[in-house]
Amino acid sequence: MGIPMSETGTPALAADANSNRWKALAFIALAQLMVVLDATIVNIALPSAQQDLGISDGNRQWVITAYALAFGGLLLFGGRIADLWGRKRTFVTGLIGFAGASALGGAAQGEALLLGARALQGAFGALLAPAALSLLAVMFTDAKERAKAFGIYGAIAGGGGAVGLILGGFLTEYLNWRWTFYVNIPFAVIAAAGAYFVIREPAGGRNRSPLDIPGVVLSTLGLVSLVYGFTRAESDGWSDSVTIGLFVASAVLLAAFVLVESRVKAPLLPLRVVTERNRGGVYLSLGLAIIAMFGLFLFLTYYLQIVKGYSPVKTGFAFLPMIAGMITGSTQIGARLMTRVPARLLMGPGFLTAAVGMLLLTQLEIGSSYAGLLLPAQLLLGLGMGTAFMPAMSLATTGVEPRDAGVASAMVNTSQQVGGAIGTALLNTIAASATTSYVADHIAGATTKPQQQLVHLQGLVNGYTNAIWFAVGILVAASAIALTFVNAGRPDLSSAAGQGEGVEDEVKIPVVAH
Repeated sequence: MGIPMSETGTPALAADANSNRWKALAFIALAQLMVVLDATIVNIALPSAQQDLGISDGNRQWVITAYALAFGGLLLFGGRIADLWGRKRTFVTGLIGFAGASALGGAAQGEALLLGARALQGAFGALLAPAALSLLAVMFTDAKERAKAFGIYGAIAGGGGAVGLILGGFLTEYLNWRWTFYVNIPFAVIAAAGAYFVIREPAGGRNRSPLDIPGVVLSTLGLVSLVYGFTRAESDGWSDSVTIGLFVASAVLLAAFVLVESRVKAPLLPLRVVTERNRGGVYLSLGLAIIAMFGLFLFLTYYLQIVKGYSPVKTGFAFLPMIAGMITGSTQIGARLMTRVPARLLMGPGFLTAAVGMLLLTQLEIGSSYAGLLLPAQLLLGLGMGTAFMPAMSLATTGVEPRDAGVASAMVNTSQQVGGAIGTALLNTIAASATTSYVADHIAGATTKPQQQLVHLQGLVNGYTNAIWFAVGILVAASAIALTFVNAGRPDLSSAAGQGEGVEDEVKIPVVAH
């Protein structure tokens, strides 16, 4: 029996799957924006929430950590659920759950409910994020259309954190901290309704294999231990016995996970997904770049608010050049060139351009000019990151069998989440150590209170610049990995969009030419 054909001569299944995909992209992008900005929007509201609910300084970090642990720990599981259930169903479920958790967080009258709501947000985010990226992977198969779609997605993935700072500042300053939770509800409802009515997932792309329970348990516990280890290192130090124990436990659990995945018939994470040279290079270079980016958000926020005395709203707006740079780099440079040059020639120079922007920030001083230093540095960072993120996001899911698209997408999010945890802990520790050393060396010469305050501010800036030097090195390493590992050529423009896509389980998304 032949495959039904549409009027244009393409298989009817593929034509149906591709209809309305640009509308679908709008709702997927909205959901991705919600997840990404939620990582930073609560940071600005945290002092107000702490005071309102009487949260101790010791427990304050759990508002951030509860989300990070649930999200990072459950991402691989969420990606496989998307492959099993279907990406559209997982996406809508994740959105509804995220909205419900946000409502709980906004209405919280005590510490326990707020922390529980943050953990729930992380859990549903771990369903939502891989489903969103894998939907793009299976819906956009034509090279030029894929470039545009991933250009938009890459801009949001890169710039969403800065948008969260602006929105968080507005909501906290003009309403109250609860609105940093409530604002997710309209985002989620609109995205879920739109996705339900517009998204047509290609048929036949589900993974019907039984769920790998040992893999789920080992990966979740291993990732939770790793993320919590870095979080605890930031607050309790790298030599703390519990911190060391968490890192050891993580190494053992993740090694056991790899061993199990190499032997079971239906693994949670097929090793073919991560051992392919290009995807491995993408996951590693993206994770390194996120380490540098998270450190930058942290230090620039501190610098602008503590040293420069900016309000939360003004701080948020100060990040606008970086957002503009990311959008331009992703949609105007990355998307336009991705079909013309190999991905490594966008990723490598992109990360190097970002490193030059970061290098400018090593010149920070107390009286540094925003227009003279911070503005050009942010533009270079944004342009570089946007240019590199866009082909990286696309390449991470190119050539993956539809049945593995969810878990391949989850690996992108996992590398970002683990990178964020490492970046915050590692660079903050370097900065704090450099600040302490500087103040100890210079405080003796400060005899008046204004002089002592000046030494403390100079110590802070010295700490930031020391850590930023490390971030420069990390971005250079990300560039070297992208240029060395990623050897895919430009996408093959001769492949028909969606040709046979989804008709059988084993049909692959068109691979990039080598």
